[in-house]
Amino acid sequence: MSSDKQNALSTPNDSVFVILSMQVDLAKMDEFLIMMREAVEDTRAWEGCQMLDIYVDQDKPGRVVFYEIWTSRDEYETYFKWREDAGFIEKMADFITSELDISFLSKEG
Repeated sequence: MSSDKQNALSTPNDSVFVILSMQVDLAKMDEFLIMMREAVEDTRAWEGCQMLDIYVDQDKPGRVVFYEIWTSRDEYETYFKWREDAGFIEKMADFITSELDISFLSKEG
């Protein structure tokens, strides 16, 4: 791969990558994904959100993964607190059968 193409596909070194995963009740999956697709519009518009995609695991039924890139961990945590305060995380709990698993990753290469 040419370095120009590699650089175009790369993200800033100081960004924070957030991986949020959870297990969703399969009987409620369609409703959950509709709710999430609507909610991500606010997230994508949030100051500091550079990217957000939602993935459904092909090998583990019911597993949903949010792949996010933020300018800083502080920006993400401010956003997440807003979601908590608004009752959205509690609303998600009606669909989720596991704890939220969240990882904050720093780019190293």
